Amino acid sequence: MARPKTGDKRSAILQAATVTIASNGLGASTASIAKAAGVGEGSLFRYFADKDELLNELYRELKNNMRHAMTSGFPAEAALKVRARHIWDSYVSWGMDSPDKRKTMAQLSVSDRVLERIRQEGQAGFDGISATMQQIVDRGKLCALPPRFVNDLLLSMAETTMAAMANEPRKAERYRAAGFEAFWSAAAKK
Repeated sequence: MARPKTGDKRSAILQAATVTIASNGLGASTASIAKAAGVGEGSLFRYFADKDELLNELYRELKNNMRHAMTSGFPAEAALKVRARHIWDSYVSWGMDSPDKRKTMAQLSVSDRVLERIRQEGQAGFDGISATMQQIVDRGKLCALPPRFVNDLLLSMAETTMAAMANEPRKAERYRAAGFEAFWSAAAKK
């Protein structure tokens, strides 16, 4: 990779961290991230005090990217199933379009290196989506369970769907629709 210009170094480091962590996990060294970014390791530490700060900023960046993808065009006044389908389709599209971001986000989401304050900041702007998920929980078979469980169930079903879509691209839309119907059937009806 060509060395990025000074103003682009931070962005290059975050992009390289996304790809490197997706491939090698959170244990990837800062040296390998810097090398992938085309900068010296010392440059990395000019932008991020330490690896924990890099991981927290990367979480924030990926969460913002996901939020933009999922909230763009969100049909806030539509029927519950229409809103749920938007959430499903936008998340699956984001994941299929950005597999490295999805893999890295999955790792960061369960890492104790991401500060609670950063996680809370990451939830900002997901209000319509969170409210929709709460309505699904309140009205559905899963009403006795925590909303976080329902969210994790949705994510697991989406991951399974995306794996099938990647394995059989010609049937991708069939798997996308079937995955949503499975989730809707499991979660939304009493």
